[in-house]
This record gives sequence, structure tokens and C-alpha cells, in this order.
Amino acid sequence: MSQRIASITLVVADYDAAIAFYTQALGFELLEDSPRENGKRWVRVAPAGAANCALLLAKADGAQQSARVGDQTGGRVGFFLHTDNFARDHAAMIANGVQFLEAPRSEAYGTVAVFQDLYGNRWDLLELAS
Repeated sequence: MSQRIASITLVVADYDAAIAFYTQALGFELLEDSPRENGKRWVRVAPAGAANCALLLAKADGAQQSARVGDQTGGRVGFFLHTDNFARDHAAMIANGVQFLEAPRSEAYGTVAVFQDLYGNRWDLLELAS
């Protein structure tokens, strides 16, 4: 049997603002933006060249979902963006206005720094040690 995670839902406040952040600030590709009923859309983004998993940007529907925007993991790092060149991507992200919450640090497993997306979700930018 073969299985894989195809998409992970990220609840957002606005489709277009989320698309702009992920494609412009992080350099992700817009894989799909298809209309659905009641003004909803099926929006998927992923890092350039990623073949296995994408973020499904889902606009919050109602007070309960809206309360989760930016805090889907209770303040923990919930998303991990691996890179083959930390210095390149860190510099590009800073130039594109991404807010890092700490300076880059070297760990036994690689170079890492925590940043947040436009809603405050925490991410690791991580280059694994070879």
C-alpha cells in the first residue's frame, strides 16, 4: 500500500492576501485557484518544485474558524520549510518582508530560524545538516 499526505489545510482570513504572501514573500507556486459554491475557492500553494504536499488555503467560515486564523497550533511552530540553501532563502525572505522571530542558529540537525506568516503562524526555515 502506498499513501501520502497531499494537502494540509491552513485557515486564512482572505484568499487573495494569503496567495500574495505565499507566492510573493515565500516564493511558493500557486497550484490551483478554483471557484466553489457560496464564494469559496479551492486554493493550493506549494514551494517551487514541491511534488508531494501542498497547503490548502481555506478561508475561515464563521467565528470558530476565524478564531483559529494565525493560531492553529497554539503558538508552536507548526510548519517546516526545508531548504537546500538557508542563507539564500533567509535573505530573500527578509527582503520580501517576512518577519523572523529569532536570529538563525546552528543546531546538530542543521541551520534554523523561526518566522511567522502574515497571520502569525510559526514556521521553521530549516537547512538540514548533511
